[in-house]
Amino acid sequence: MVNLRNMLRPLVLLLVTLPLYQCIGQANESKKAEENYTFKTGDPNGIGKWYMGREIAHVMGFQGMGWLERSNREEEENTSKLLLNMAIEPGDTIADIGAGSGYHVFKMAPLAKEGLIYAVDIQDEMLAALRKKKEDAANENIALVKGSEKSINLPKNSVDKVLMVDVYHEFNYPIAMMASVTNALRPDGKLFLIEYRGEDSSVPIKQLHKMTESQAVKEMNAAGMKLERNIDNLPWQHCLVFVKN
Repeated sequence: MVNLRNMLRPLVLLLVTLPLYQCIGQANESKKAEENYTFKTGDPNGIGKWYMGREIAHVMGFQGMGWLERSNREEEENTSKLLLNMAIEPGDTIADIGAGSGYHVFKMAPLAKEGLIYAVDIQDEMLAALRKKKEDAANENIALVKGSEKSINLPKNSVDKVLMVDVYHEFNYPIAMMASVTNALRPDGKLFLIEYRGEDSSVPIKQLHKMTESQAVKEMNAAGMKLERNIDNLPWQHCLVFVKN
């Protein structure tokens, strides 16, 4: 008579060890990613964590919401020109990463009236402000998404364009976050990376909250993105357009 217990034993061992190998693999990947960061004392505005020679800045908290909605922001940043740079089509699906209180979200929504705007943020207070503004404006093509420090939490190949305005330099885990962004971006999609110009001392922003074009290109290349063009028409910021390499 065939011993059923002996027959099942290899299958049980396989079912037990397979998840174990998967966990070990994930742990090794996480450890490998962490090895790309260095830790040392730096700027008071930084977190003491460095990536590719750049110290990561502290995240601006929800307490700075008023600054995001300041009345002279259009004058300082020319947001209208930024939206023109994006060439938004009516059917576009766009993700605003680090959407904050929705300054750009509610300007993009009417332009992508047949599409969808994902407003992604990690702070509950920002999402609450977004929700209130969405209810007041009755926008049906805006979806709020709670992100994390390592993921934008959007499906694979789900967006045509990604907008990141003065937020990338604050990512605590830029490697994981950019892997998440490239995963969500469609093959022919575009990433619009907006950062205050680190090369320009006249831009009245703390140095750690700026990025040079060369630094941005170096980090995006590491994420599998290549620079398509630098649309150099904003008063204080780079408008760097990246596509998948």
